[in-house]
Amino acid sequence: CVLNISKGFLIRLRYILGEDDDMPTPTLFTEMDTLQHDGDEMEWKESARWVKFEEKVEEGGERWSKPHVSTLTLHSLFELRTCIQTGSVLLDLEGYSLPQIVDDIVDRQVADGLIGPELREKVSFVLLRKHRHQHKKPIHLSLADMGKSNNSPTNPAQSRSMNDISDKPSTDQMKNKFMKKIPRDAEASNVLIGEVDFLDKPFVAFVRLAQATTLGGLTEVPVPTRFLFVLLGPHGKGKSYNEIGRAIATLMVDDLFSDVAYKARDRDDLIAGIDEFLDEVIVLPPGEWDPKIRIEPPKKVPSADMRKSVLNLNELGQVNGTGTAGGPGGGEDEEMFCGGLWLDIKRKVPWILSDFSQGFHIQSISAVLFIYLGCITNAITFGGLLGDATDNYQGVMESFLGTALAGTVFCLLGGQPLIILSSTGPILIFEKLLYEFCKSNTIDYMELRLWIGLHSCLQCLILVATDASYIIKYITRFTEEGFSSLISFIFISDAIKKMYYPINRVFKPDYVTTYRCECIAPDQGDHLSVTGPTLLPRVYLPSPCTYNITGLDWSQLSKKECVKYGGALLGNACKYVPDLALISFILFFGTYSMTVSLKKFKTSRYFPTKCRSLVGDFSIIISILVFCGIDYLLGLDTPKLHVPTEVKPTRPDRGWVVMPFGKNPWWVYVASAVPALLVTILIFMDQQISAVIVNRKENKLKKGCGYHLDLFWVGILMAVCSFLGLPWYVAATVISIAHIDSLKMESESSAPGEQPQFLGVREQRLTGILVFVLTGVSIFLAPVLQYIPMPVLYGVFLYMGVASLAGIQFWERIKLYLMPAKHQPDFSFLRHVPLRRVHLFTLVQIICLAVLWTLKSTVAAIIFPVMILGLMVVRKMMDLMFSQHDLAWLDDILPEKDKKKEKDGKKKKDHKRTKAAEPESDEEPKSPLPPPVKIPMDTIDLPSAPDPSVTPPTQPPV
Repeated sequence: CVLNISKGFLIRLRYILGEDDDMPTPTLFTEMDTLQHDGDEMEWKESARWVKFEEKVEEGGERWSKPHVSTLTLHSLFELRTCIQTGSVLLDLEGYSLPQIVDDIVDRQVADGLIGPELREKVSFVLLRKHRHQHKKPIHLSLADMGKSNNSPTNPAQSRSMNDISDKPSTDQMKNKFMKKIPRDAEASNVLIGEVDFLDKPFVAFVRLAQATTLGGLTEVPVPTRFLFVLLGPHGKGKSYNEIGRAIATLMVDDLFSDVAYKARDRDDLIAGIDEFLDEVIVLPPGEWDPKIRIEPPKKVPSADMRKSVLNLNELGQVNGTGTAGGPGGGEDEEMFCGGLWLDIKRKVPWILSDFSQGFHIQSISAVLFIYLGCITNAITFGGLLGDATDNYQGVMESFLGTALAGTVFCLLGGQPLIILSSTGPILIFEKLLYEFCKSNTIDYMELRLWIGLHSCLQCLILVATDASYIIKYITRFTEEGFSSLISFIFISDAIKKMYYPINRVFKPDYVTTYRCECIAPDQGDHLSVTGPTLLPRVYLPSPCTYNITGLDWSQLSKKECVKYGGALLGNACKYVPDLALISFILFFGTYSMTVSLKKFKTSRYFPTKCRSLVGDFSIIISILVFCGIDYLLGLDTPKLHVPTEVKPTRPDRGWVVMPFGKNPWWVYVASAVPALLVTILIFMDQQISAVIVNRKENKLKKGCGYHLDLFWVGILMAVCSFLGLPWYVAATVISIAHIDSLKMESESSAPGEQPQFLGVREQRLTGILVFVLTGVSIFLAPVLQYIPMPVLYGVFLYMGVASLAGIQFWERIKLYLMPAKHQPDFSFLRHVPLRRVHLFTLVQIICLAVLWTLKSTVAAIIFPVMILGLMVVRKMMDLMFSQHDLAWLDDILPEKDKKKEKDGKKKKDHKRTKAAEPESDEEPKSPLPPPVKIPMDTIDLPSAPDPSVTPPTQPPV
């Protein structure tokens, strides 16, 4: 019998919530007012309120309590169910003012025989008493009210004249700052609870208005009222009435019950909603906890989607790592030449205007400055290494111009503008090996490099035309985490390695008197002489003039001047190097630590929300400015950021355009396709895995992905950069993750006690374009940039590497090795997978990461992209080591496995439908709704809800 009851309300709820489910219900603000007696005078006083969690008026009446989870008695829920069964339920009532609504409620009670006609005026008088909210001070009676207090009203008109009833919100309501915590489209539900002496049984009414209506001073904030719940009863049961009021108020802010309340067609639908709530209720034994304890709101509020999924027969999943796009093709299938590219373009065209308009936000300023400093630091570092590897055929200037050109074009026209392009380590190693090959075989390096770039561009376009990007559907969490962890560790290790500064270990303070350095004059015959001034601090003469060194006082020259005029430095102090290691590490770790602290400040309890949000958004810029100021005040010669000041090639004997013919034999143009294939694999894997990480569903991207369009522009830019003699560029994983992190959006109005909800990322093209435009004009900003210490920028690099590890399950599973079982976090995969299997899965990932790290540190790094393909092969082999159940929780199911599961599921559904279609009897078809069930309160026995966590999540096929 109990199972049939449970099945009955589940079927009813499915039917209720299945209609117009696409229309979201407004957020409900619930206020509970209790009737206060002062002699013969009465007024409604606000006692509690709910947006998501409960806030009570403290006993002193001067302040609100902290938001807390409502703790209800099971008996109050049963009594509420009885109240809905026996009271008046008015759905879609046409109400325009509180007096008219009260009249309709009382009329219904009289018509149903629940109260006598003689109580009509008394009930109306009580319900139309004035309301005092918490932000108001106690209202003292005027002399006129005192004169009327001893006389009961004789008609409704007289009762209304004694109350503060207005159709417009008061000034206090409009100025209430609590409105910031309530969403704009919110509606109100009012709960009125009170004790009166003229009733001998409870007066209960549940009202849903056809349209939300502002009822003057009924609510503390100017929010239109949609629901009313009234409970009046005889004296002596005030505590019970209060608990029933708290129960209905808690139900009204419950996501699933509020949907039921909006869509209910009769009393039985509301009862079914209460039964579902009771089915999910967890009871705490009274002797094992203190009911006075207020439960703090959880950091992450559980979603009602799991409860709704039990009721929704058409629940569909999402593909991991594809956001809303559903994979490279966005869930669509376009069987045609360049079909994936065409779908990417169609997906991006509707968002062209918003791609620029959404960039106009103060958060974008912080993102631009943060990513700009990361890009120029990377460009300078990479340009310097590239110059050493290619004998300055490509250097810092080429790195700056290439970064500006490729980045601007990609952010303007690419499929995913949140991706930041940069040069990578494998490309650097390829360039070094290519130059050494050309040098040893007398082949022109720049011309050969041009043809490799052209062949690679053609190969990328072929991959785009054949929709080869669909291979990313085989990139699961296992591959993503291995790749992103490796890049993050590279950023961290490189930032620390660059902090190597010499220390004067041989300096002995006791022998400071013996340290000296002198400038020795060269022989006069070694230098040409011209007439000129005698000793000057610095002598600048135009070339080809020489210096007059005959009258110089060599003992007074500085170190630079001595070397400039050809002198020799002699002494044991001439090689002295300032000890800058300590201050450099202070700047380095100080920048990192301050950035992390200011990021956390966003969720602290100090200062208003806007102030904390502003500090959190600009945390990196604030940290950089603070430590740049400290460095400037100390005045030490710390290494600074040096930017080229002239637009000219690093190597004087090369121009800006590389000619394709004339320096190499013809067969080189054809043979260059072989090394180009390795470059194409490198570019393809690096670009697509970084794009998968950026487009993962956790980032809640709404504009879809563009894998084919991204690869198209990367290929075109390779050809352009090859003609101009600029480096090749591909997606930079860590900087792209940092770009997304700096553009994350959170809800501005969150319920008291509720953490701001992550809404997604500010998807636009403006920040990326500005970053690369600033990179291009950095040569004109050199006078300002020269004050930025390099240790500060390395601290930013360290933050990027550490921040990109956040949220990676692989990193969390590594930390489990160091935790006893009783102290391990309550991860979902630990509930369903044995710990030894978790450790084995993690160990495989660690071994793969160690192999990749070893290859990265050798010349074999050039085959790094092939090793990424090797990760996918390892993941395929893990199907033999782990069950699909374990892999579903620790990783993602491979597509063919999903297809098999979906095929089996379809067969089962078709079998059930065929079986259901067979006629069993000649009876007439029945209504889809079960008849309402009357449940005795003293015998009710509701079953517990089925545990949705028993079935592991699976990934639908791409």
